[in-house]
Amino acid sequence: MEALGAPGAGAAIALENLFPPLPSEVILPLAGFTASRGDMSLWAALLWTTIGSVVGAMALYWVGALLGRERLIAIAAKLPLVKVADIEKTEAWFSKHGAKAVFFGRMIPIFRSLISIPAGVERMPVGTFLLLTTLGSAIWNTLFVLAGYRLGEDWERVTDLVSVYSKVVLVVVVLAVLAFVVFRVTRAGGGKRRAS
Repeated sequence: MEALGAPGAGAAIALENLFPPLPSEVILPLAGFTASRGDMSLWAALLWTTIGSVVGAMALYWVGALLGRERLIAIAAKLPLVKVADIEKTEAWFSKHGAKAVFFGRMIPIFRSLISIPAGVERMPVGTFLLLTTLGSAIWNTLFVLAGYRLGEDWERVTDLVSVYSKVVLVVVVLAVLAFVVFRVTRAGGGKRRAS
């Protein structure tokens, strides 16, 4: 950010979408703090971080689109404990709730990046995907950039608070995966795939 200013913040957020271990919860408040020092404008920080979010999300959308339904089903058919019916249920759920999932998913750690892939697989209209991703990203980014801007030198307090939120999400995801595995293993015929 010191070298590139607001475009550097946008590039960091684009990379965060592609490599989720880079935490937006650190990058965004730091961009706000940088803006509070006068090294970039607040509006530029908000604009460029949102552009970065959309660019990263679009890259993953196209990964999903290139992967496609048939390849996804072929991959699922080779995974232990996964049934083709699981993919079909997920598709049905995404058809019904995809717009909400993309919008709100932009505000949930882990899912922020991952939600773009099923949107691509299901070929959600690009215009709709862009609109929902831009709105969701703008809300998330604005909250964190403004928090860093307001807190100034204490911008790291934001990351302390959000790390609790991120850990809760991670625990819920791990518990859901464990519940799925236990259910599938203990259920009669668990892990067997539906006959073609």
